[in-house]
Amino acid sequence: MRGDRLVSILLLLQTHGQMTAKELAERMEVSERTIYRDMDALSGTGIPVVAERGKNGGWSLLDDYQTDLTGLKESEIRAIFVSPSAHLLDDLGLTRTSEEARNKLIASLPSIYRENAKDVWNRIHIDTSSWRKQKENTASFEVIKETIWKEHKLRITYQRADGNTDDHTVSPLGLVAKGDLWYLIASKENGDIRNYRASRIQSAVPLGETFERPKNFNLAQYWNSSTKTFIKKLPSYEVKVEVTPTTLSRLTFSGRFARVLEIGERRNMEWIPVTLSFDTEEEAKGYLLGFADQVKVIEPKELHQKILEMAEATVGFYRQEKQGIY
Repeated sequence: MRGDRLVSILLLLQTHGQMTAKELAERMEVSERTIYRDMDALSGTGIPVVAERGKNGGWSLLDDYQTDLTGLKESEIRAIFVSPSAHLLDDLGLTRTSEEARNKLIASLPSIYRENAKDVWNRIHIDTSSWRKQKENTASFEVIKETIWKEHKLRITYQRADGNTDDHTVSPLGLVAKGDLWYLIASKENGDIRNYRASRIQSAVPLGETFERPKNFNLAQYWNSSTKTFIKKLPSYEVKVEVTPTTLSRLTFSGRFARVLEIGERRNMEWIPVTLSFDTEEEAKGYLLGFADQVKVIEPKELHQKILEMAEATVGFYRQEKQGIY
């Protein structure tokens, strides 16, 4: 792209002081005529490029001109200025700081890129929050953030998935946002590293005692490894079904979570074979029953009978309710 080439020319002149059009053309793999046009473009943006004629002449920057921000391609500048998740920045108390930092970066850019960088904010916006889910209570979040930066141990009361609570003394290593959920990554007193869902931390008390972070600990690498292990341990209940064409697009947008593993070729005008995966049989029954006669269970055979029994029980229940009302 031409913008990248202009910045490259600018950096070459800063590094070498003076270069001929031929030397620049060879470096950029373009013609000398293109280099002359590029010099006009640089000059038009206010960058003081000057040409010295003669045997030892060439192009240079006036008075040792230096850019404030160097070495960035146009695509790299776009990557820097893509809007981060606003609500995650807000959780961290960094919304205003992020805006100020980006404004300072814009001010330091060469003028040829300044407007393009600003325009990125109007073209790409990232929102990782869900549509209807309420914000989780993270009462201890501020305490957790502070102890992470200060490397102070924490005494936490943590609510497990079954509703029971445990007390732990931990060394907080970092925070990870997964979707719109926050997780505290911390090492226990025996050195084991664990993940704690921030909204389940009912209380967090800093102990004022410092700790030493594990050598070579990398938060991103740990999280990637942890999530892979978690996914492998998830229970799986696989079901083969046939669905109507109008139902196919709704499979992953219903209330319960189902993973579509495979979609086969339509065998006739009415049914499409699909392989689904659930965590448990109970989830599969409730999910598939909700589609009524739009989904037909093929395997496992026993699931077919169990869904039929659920349907009959549902019909019987509402018949009794109707008789009781009227």
